[in-house]
Amino acid sequence: MLHYIYLHGFASSPKSAKARDIGDRFTQIQTKLKIPDLNAGNFSQLTITRQLAQVAAEFSNDSTPVTLIGSSLGGLTAAHLGQQNLQVQRLVLLAPAFGFLSHWLPKLGDEEVQRWQQEKYIMVYHYGEQRSLPLSYDFVTDAAQYQEKLLQRFISTLILHGKKDEVIPIKASRDFARSRPWVELVELDSDHALGNVMEEIWQAIRLFCQLP
Repeated sequence: MLHYIYLHGFASSPKSAKARDIGDRFTQIQTKLKIPDLNAGNFSQLTITRQLAQVAAEFSNDSTPVTLIGSSLGGLTAAHLGQQNLQVQRLVLLAPAFGFLSHWLPKLGDEEVQRWQQEKYIMVYHYGEQRSLPLSYDFVTDAAQYQEKLLQRFISTLILHGKKDEVIPIKASRDFARSRPWVELVELDSDHALGNVMEEIWQAIRLFCQLP
């Protein structure tokens, strides 16, 4: 028995379009896919460290192999879980948020980031809740420690990334794959949402994971 776990992205939820699409496809082939809510009822105190602990707690105690499918920040979290936990034997990363802070913080601007640091919270639009919610600056200080250079474990990895990604440039995945021969990168004609290529993504996941 393999375990499959899907990790949704930042300010998203298990009800996101990608999570529902992939969840439905797993249901159709009668294979269980866990989709934990990484907001954990408290988006304001979200950190990557908290996500890592929450997902690791989903693993069984009998060393059953785990395949993680992660989208955006969920992809970054999945990659670090794979580094830390030998139970993770396969990764599927959809537009993984490598270099997340270096792409996101400049869009906020220096003044906004400084204000966030001083006031401790910033309002972030949450797509799952469809409203803005406060997010603690602890998210930034915590995320800064999760560098791609730490990800050196030989683990079978498939990355699917859109060439027109406006949130995490495809260069981030190209750079990651270039120095890691165990990583296969598939470049898709899509943006960060990958909404127009879900069939291609599913076929790639199915082949890579040897699903029925």
